[in-house]
Amino acid sequence: MKLRILKHRVRLLILPALILIAGPAIGDPKDYLRPAEIPAPSNNHLTAARVDLGRVLFFDTRLSGNNQLSCATCHQQAKAWSDGLAKAKGAAGRLLKRTTPSLINVAYLRHLGWDGGFRSLEQQALIPITSADEMDQGMDELIAELGQVPKYQGMFDKAYPDEGINADSLVKALASFQRTLISGEAPFDRWLKGDEQAISESAKRGFSLFEGKANCISCHDGFSFTDGGFHNIGLPEGEDLGRFKIVPVPVLKRAFKTPTLREINLSAPYMHNGLYKTLAEVVDHYDRGGVTAHGLDPNMRPLFLSAQEKQDLIAFLHTLTTEVSLEQTIVGEK
Repeated sequence: MKLRILKHRVRLLILPALILIAGPAIGDPKDYLRPAEIPAPSNNHLTAARVDLGRVLFFDTRLSGNNQLSCATCHQQAKAWSDGLAKAKGAAGRLLKRTTPSLINVAYLRHLGWDGGFRSLEQQALIPITSADEMDQGMDELIAELGQVPKYQGMFDKAYPDEGINADSLVKALASFQRTLISGEAPFDRWLKGDEQAISESAKRGFSLFEGKANCISCHDGFSFTDGGFHNIGLPEGEDLGRFKIVPVPVLKRAFKTPTLREINLSAPYMHNGLYKTLAEVVDHYDRGGVTAHGLDPNMRPLFLSAQEKQDLIAFLHTLTTEVSLEQTIVGEK
């Protein structure tokens, strides 16, 4: 383990001289470690009472207009807080245009949603509730309804003293709970800490490919394996313009946020439109350099991976999923 870290440090030392000819930086192992703290805004510090309230609200179907949908309907614990569908379903079974993104590690993201349209978890929590396409609930009606539930008065008072039950305290509680949806220790993490038996030799080769020939690290870096940015990766073109609708510059046309790779075994189907059902299909897409070349991110290019290299890369990706079931780590409504 010490030798592997030393090699990484040596490569980082020579990087400034080689960056123009050698491509992207090689990651330092410590960059993959879990951050020491969960970030939260100054007006919504994490407390146990706020997380508990947010958890109960997250699983409460009162948050939808027909009292049939909760946040957990689309963000299911066993599926890395996604839903396993190619396209999400909203109010009255209405099919939405994108797949439900995983909520794993959302606390660390600067922009939320496939197009980055939300700048905070508080904002992100509000919009789906009131959207006619999603949960279709009127906020005034919801606050009145929650006010009739005895347990909520006490929980809101404990979590947000003197604020009462209102839209602001509601979304702050939901955001607090979502900030705790952090990926657990995966085999890859144990390997980083020195357990050479934690992952296979194939996965170790896959990690080298991930950082080197396959260049996955150019977008999937850090603890959550995402740069939080937006990229056109050459998916079949459709009407969805992605980030371009938020920031209308040509390079962002059909660019979508880089998703986390943590808990990736649980979050299929993949891509913003749920195009690929398996990791093998995803690797094949990148190996081709994408399907379409129009507006393609400059890091996208054919990889010319061998069959063995593809298997190794997939073996590494499997090591990013926690071995303990997510359902054993966080319980639903209390």
